[in-house]
Amino acid sequence: MSKIKSEFSRREFLNRATGTVAALAVLKPLIGMTQTNQPAVKPPAFERKIKLGVIGLGGRGHWIADLFRQHGGYEMHAVCDYFPDRAKSVGDSLGVEASRQFSGLSGYQRLIASGVEAVAIESPPYFHPQQAATAVDAGLHVYCAKPVAVDVPGCRTVEASGQKATTKKLVFIVDFQTRADEFYIEAMRRVHAGEMGKIAFAEGIYHADSPWAQWYDALGKNSKDPETKLRAWGLDKVLSGDMITEQNIHTLDVVNWLMGAAPLHAVGSCGLSSRPKVGTCADHFACYFQFPDGVGVTFSSRQFNGYDTMPEGIRVRAFGQKGVLETEYGGNVMIRDDNFYRGGKSPGIYEAGARANIATFYANITAQNFENLTVAPSVQSNLITILGRTAAYRGELVTWEKLLAANERLEADLSGLKD
Repeated sequence: MSKIKSEFSRREFLNRATGTVAALAVLKPLIGMTQTNQPAVKPPAFERKIKLGVIGLGGRGHWIADLFRQHGGYEMHAVCDYFPDRAKSVGDSLGVEASRQFSGLSGYQRLIASGVEAVAIESPPYFHPQQAATAVDAGLHVYCAKPVAVDVPGCRTVEASGQKATTKKLVFIVDFQTRADEFYIEAMRRVHAGEMGKIAFAEGIYHADSPWAQWYDALGKNSKDPETKLRAWGLDKVLSGDMITEQNIHTLDVVNWLMGAAPLHAVGSCGLSSRPKVGTCADHFACYFQFPDGVGVTFSSRQFNGYDTMPEGIRVRAFGQKGVLETEYGGNVMIRDDNFYRGGKSPGIYEAGARANIATFYANITAQNFENLTVAPSVQSNLITILGRTAAYRGELVTWEKLLAANERLEADLSGLKD
């Protein structure tokens, strides 16, 4: 993505990111109970090393694996990617023995059986629920990238895996950087303490260029090749969940955090209008979410050239009786009211948030903290994106209850790929 006019580079964020139920009742996020409640500061020495396996070694997977290595509390024990060249390249760079560099669709199973204690899941989102469930069943701790799933059944699987992890005394963390940021945490604390009064309405955006432009030509020429489709998974609505789930979840997670409840229903529209006609994903969404107590939230996103229009990026603005909340990923987080919470900027939030979550993962494992408080809100945020996506695809109002009751599954065509 191109750099927006802020201190945070959108290109850096999305180039890295491209590598890669809920119960039938409403899931209410545990506001304020984030993973940052646990120690996130590197101690002078580690009492032990945790044997880690990393699943998914694209741009972000490789980067995350190196952050785990830099932390110092992990032994890089095994790696896995569908593509053997990635497994070897990243494995060699991390000092992983060739015998523990796994590839193919079932490579993650061999990684799980290789003697690891924990896994970091950085594969395309379609694979997250099964990989996480298999890891928890095997008695492993799980660090999972967002989104946790691409459909309602996948969200239910992840919710169940999180609950099972707690029962089995395992740690399960979902890596949202904003929920580890001090300015977001304090702003949300103030909002939920009533500083702004009742929320009247809110708006969110995720406006940026496409992070998948480098795959347009290859996918256009080889649209039937299964391995090309897998490499360009962000342009496949089943593998990625479409842009509203794979990418825009960053904005809608902040909305979920803000509202503290699931929406009642949504309407929306989407389409592929401005970028090349490759893949199966939209390049824009426009949605309206109706939340309880008469609170409406508008949302829009794009993945194409905005010609320097401002504002863009990942932003949420909420208007209350006594103030206004403004948040921007990598930019200003503040509350404009009589008390005026200045907050601040976290231009390095993408890396700082990941480092904090990696440190918390280690701290929770070694301290035997198995509350796993990030799972429920992450699942609910994921479901909100699916609600918006479903309403936009159908061009009709979709209720939360009907979305969950329908339990629609996305099935990927994996024929032609190596096991």
